[in-house]
Parts: sequence; C-alpha cells; structure tokens
Amino acid sequence: MKLHSKTLGRTPLAVAIATLAAGMSMAAWAEYETLVEMGYPAPQEGELVHVPPTMADLEEADLHPELKKVIRRGYDLFTDTQQLRGENVFNDMNCSSCHLGEGRQPFSAPIWPAAVTLPNFRGKNQHVNNLEERIAGCFAYSMNGTPPAYGSDDMLALSAYHQWLATGVPMYPDQPIYGRGFPAPERPEELSYARGEQGYLDNCAICHSEDGSGLYEDGEYVFPAPWGDGSNNWGAGIVRTHTAAGFIKNNMPLGQPLSLSDQEAWDIAYYMTRQERPQDPRYTGDVEETLEKFGPTFHKNSSYGDVREHDGHRLADHANWGEKGDIVPWNVGQGRFEDLED
Repeated sequence: MKLHSKTLGRTPLAVAIATLAAGMSMAAWAEYETLVEMGYPAPQEGELVHVPPTMADLEEADLHPELKKVIRRGYDLFTDTQQLRGENVFNDMNCSSCHLGEGRQPFSAPIWPAAVTLPNFRGKNQHVNNLEERIAGCFAYSMNGTPPAYGSDDMLALSAYHQWLATGVPMYPDQPIYGRGFPAPERPEELSYARGEQGYLDNCAICHSEDGSGLYEDGEYVFPAPWGDGSNNWGAGIVRTHTAAGFIKNNMPLGQPLSLSDQEAWDIAYYMTRQERPQDPRYTGDVEETLEKFGPTFHKNSSYGDVREHDGHRLADHANWGEKGDIVPWNVGQGRFEDLED
C-alpha cells in the first residue's frame, strides 16, 4: 500500500498522471474518487492520503504466517467485539460500530492513524499514551467495559490489526491526515432538542429504535444503541456533541452519508447526547465533583451534569453503571510518569 498527497480539481488526465507518479495505483485512488463523488472534500495539497490494505491484501502479503493469524484475530475482534461480552465488553457495541468500514473508512475515525501518531500526549487522561492504552480507553468508555490486559493475546491482536492498516505510513507524519476522526461541520448558532428528536425519529429510529435501544433480530445484534444501558458510557468520546455531529453528518443514515444538513446533524447529535447512559467510570460519587475534575478538559464538550430543558432532569446524576455493575475498569485513573513531574 502506498500513500501520497495531492489536490483534486484538475483534468482527469492530470489527476491520473499525478496519482501514478505519486506511487498510488489508479485502482487504489478510485476508492477516494468515490468519496469525492459522494460529496466528501477532496484531499488538499500537503495532506497525507493513505489507502489502508484489506484483508484480501493480507493473504498476498509477504508476512510470517503466524503474524497473519494474529492480524486476522485482531480483525475478528474489531468487527465482532461482542464475542468478549461479559468479560471485556458490557454493552451492545463493536469497535466497528463507530469506526465503520472495518476501521478503514475516511471520515469515520479510521484507526490506522493511531498506529503512527502514538505514543503521544492525550488530553483525556493528561499523559502520554501508547497504542495499547488508547485501545484500552475504548474498552473502558465506548464498550462500557474493562480492557484486555496490556500484552495479552487479544490486545496484541488488536494492536497488530491497527498497525497492519497503517502499512507504508511513516511514524509521526508531519502532514495533516486526510479523513481523520469525525470532522464536524460548523456549529449552527442554535441547537434544538425538539428538532433533534424529530430528526432522530425521521432518520435514525428505523435502525436504532425510537427509545435508542438499538436493533436486534432473533437475538442477534444488528445496530447499536445510541443511548441507554446498551450504549457507551458518559466517558466515551462520542458523547461530546461535536463528535456525535461529525459522525452523524459524515456517516448517517447508513448508506446515505452527507444527506443531512449541518443543522440536522447537530440537532440530532444534541438530542442523542442529552439522553442517559451508564455513568462515566471516572465518577467520584458526585456530579459536581466529577465536573470539577473533568469539566475543564473532556466534559466541557458534553452534556454531563447539564439540566435538560424540557423536563428538568440533571444528566448523569446517578450511579447506574449498566450491565457492568460496579466493576471499575483497571485502566481508569492510572497515573503515568509521575516521577518526571517537576
């Protein structure tokens, strides 16, 4: 797999010549041309554009057979994390519930950038994180669970899958990464809970249910719960309104990305992120105290502790941990490099 930086807006012939000269095949570039045709922004000059390898590419790769087995295991865990239900996962989520397209899809928080930008400082826990710690955070918050141990078979497999997707990308790239994260559209002047509720019912409830409980068929998981006990907890990144708006605008309704207006995406995100869910595992026992600790960093962008307009309910003022019960994820609250403090 190769990578390149370029700008669209030229003639098809010029695009083809530039693409081939940069080392990316036209077949690989077609994946990004399709995105542009769907309405996503074209890569800009100086951006790092990477087409991650597929599992089909893995079969042809010149890697040790045992490594291929581990990468396949990581892919399997990533796309079916529910197999760890009751041990590491205590809600209805898979990793691929938020990171669509097997973690490869631009504008859906593709996971390969983590493999080449970590270790790095992370504001959420205020210290330098490596790749395993970043994955562990997803288990603690997005999965409302407790992560596999560092160095365990499952953690190694997930890390290997992340790194496989980053094949060919340099460590610590000094270019902006095209399609990274869930880029949010510009926030409108006003957000409306009522409009968001109607927008959710019109566009989202068919897959995620009117009460946000998700969709199961014959007991099998189909679509995740956007709130409630089956969803991510109050510490998950997607409970931040701008993150949810970016995910919705770029990816929802499924199969119809970019079909909602910016206002609709923000209103639906506002509605969804003002619903209850399991408590943040960093909860101190008091909402005000928790906000004092994490309001200036993480929860300044969430509705944690807000009083809901229509019914006066104070969000997150509870000790409900969902299916997990009172299990505290082992990775929450761990300090790092404290001996380096001045």
